[in-house]
Amino acid sequence: MALSDETPTTFALSNYPNPFNPSTTLSYELPVDALVSLVLYDMLGRQVRTFEDGYRTAGKYSMIWDGTNGTGSPVSTGLYLLRLQAGNTMLTHKLLLTK
Repeated sequence: MALSDETPTTFALSNYPNPFNPSTTLSYELPVDALVSLVLYDMLGRQVRTFEDGYRTAGKYSMIWDGTNGTGSPVSTGLYLLRLQAGNTMLTHKLLLTK
């Protein structure tokens, strides 16, 4: 996880590249300090992996997702939903893993 010194003015959630194979960079921005949950779901609503679960200060964060689930196994090709919950704010972003 990388942290930038610049404080954003709005909440944001993204990934690059998208579509991706084999990995992508997940990024989110917090304009205020918040309890953060960053969780990946498959299209059936099953939780695939948790990336963040705790208190974060305002700022910009990023991390690499290597296409694996919480146990380190590769996930299937397809569409996934990344959900950021930060305080009362919830953002969802679609990710497409191609093989």
